[in-house]
Amino acid sequence: MVSLLKEKNKFHETVFMGTLTVCCFGLSMFRCMYAGTPGFIFLNWNLFLAFIPWALTTWAVIKPAIHQSKLKVLLVLGSWLVFFPNAPYILTDLFHLNMSSTMPRWFDLVLILSFAWTGLLFGVLSLLDLEKIMQDTVKPVYVAIGSSALLFASSFGIYLGRFLRFNSWDVITEPYALMHDVGVRVIHPFDYPKTWGVTIFMGLFLNMVYWSLKLMRRGF
Repeated sequence: MVSLLKEKNKFHETVFMGTLTVCCFGLSMFRCMYAGTPGFIFLNWNLFLAFIPWALTTWAVIKPAIHQSKLKVLLVLGSWLVFFPNAPYILTDLFHLNMSSTMPRWFDLVLILSFAWTGLLFGVLSLLDLEKIMQDTVKPVYVAIGSSALLFASSFGIYLGRFLRFNSWDVITEPYALMHDVGVRVIHPFDYPKTWGVTIFMGLFLNMVYWSLKLMRRGF
C-alpha cells in the first residue's frame, strides 16, 4: 500500500491528513478529560464521515484498473456523492459553540475549527482526485463546471443534514422520506427560501475555498 501511495504521489498527503486527524482526536480527548464530559465527541464521527469520500477517490487513484469498469466507476462516484457533503458539513458544528460548557469558549472554537478545516481538506483533496480521474475523458471546462456544481450540490446536502437531520445512510434507510423532502423543495422552491438560501450562499463559500486552495496549489 505504501509503495502504491508513493507511486501515485499520495503518500505525503496521506501522512499529512493522518497527522491532522490524530491532532483533532487528541484535542477532543483532551477536552473530554479536562472537562470531565463527552461534549463534542461527536466531532470524531463527523470527521470519519468526511474521510470516506477522500478514501474512495484515493482508492480510485491508486487502483487505476477501477477506471476500466463502468460499474465500479459508477459505484465509486455514487458513494462519493452521497458522502461528500459530510466533508464541509463540520463547519455547521459551529452552531454548537454556545452550548453550555466548563471549557473556555475559545478552546471550543479552536476545537471545532480544527475538525472543520480537516474535514474541508478531505473534501477538497477528494474533489481534486475526482477531477484527475475525469480529466482523461472530460474536457477541462466541463470538469471545472462540474466541480462547482458538485459544491453547490454538497451545500444542499449540508442543508438536508443540518436542518432536516438526514444523513448519508438515509439514502438506504429512509429513501422515500428523503425523496419527498427533496422533491417538494425542487418543485416548490419559493416556498422554501431557507433551503435555497443555505444552498446558494454555502455553495458560494465552498467554491471560494475550493478555487482559492486549487490556485494556491498550482501557483498563481
